[in-house]
Amino acid sequence: MMEMVLLKAMKLNIPNGSSFIGNLTTIGRITGKERTVELRFVLYNGKLYASRRTADGDWFKNILANPFVIVEVNGEKINGCAKMVEDNKLSRKISELKYSDRRREENRVIVEIIPL
Repeated sequence: MMEMVLLKAMKLNIPNGSSFIGNLTTIGRITGKERTVELRFVLYNGKLYASRRTADGDWFKNILANPFVIVEVNGEKINGCAKMVEDNKLSRKISELKYSDRRREENRVIVEIIPL
């Protein structure tokens, strides 16, 4: 299973530990319609990560209601299942990889997206 996840993430042609811009499509928790936003992601150990300062963003709330997402990068689409990261050590690591400024020190809400 882990090999399959790594292969799907690798088709993005992005090095492990890199941050990059892509599109995240969620299903609206109220409308049920697809909603797409541009975000900065991190690829780390075959999984994708996205974060926010607070949990009040629509894309984050949509994931909590329906964890199935699509990430699009460089014309490649990857279906995934997202969940909130509870591990503080992993959260800090993702922030360090994502940011090079003072934001890397902030507490953030982070979602992990496992390619399907």
